[in-house]
Amino acid sequence: MNREEFIQLLKREAYPDPVEVQREPNGHLDLHTHPFEVKALVLSGSIDLVIDHQSQTFGPGDIFHLSYEELHAESYGLQGVKYLAARKQSVI
Repeated sequence: MNREEFIQLLKREAYPDPVEVQREPNGHLDLHTHPFEVKALVLSGSIDLVIDHQSQTFGPGDIFHLSYEELHAESYGLQGVKYLAARKQSVI
C-alpha cells in the first residue's frame, strides 16, 4: 500500500492524521503497551513485532495494527524503520 492509499484508509476508519516515526537500526523495545490503538504503514526499513509469542516482520508497504493496550515487543532491522502511525484513543 502506498502513502495516499493508507491516508484514505485512515479517513474511512476514523483515525486521526498520522505522524511519521523513525527508529534506529538494530534498536528494540521490550514488552510494553500503548494507551491507544495504532495503525501504521511501513515506509522504509523493517520492524518485527512480537505479540503472544508470535513474531511477524513488516517491510515497506505493509500495514500493522495494535489494539489498545496490546502487549508487544518491537525490534528494528539493519536500516532501522520509518513508518506513518495513526493513533486512535480508546472510548471507555
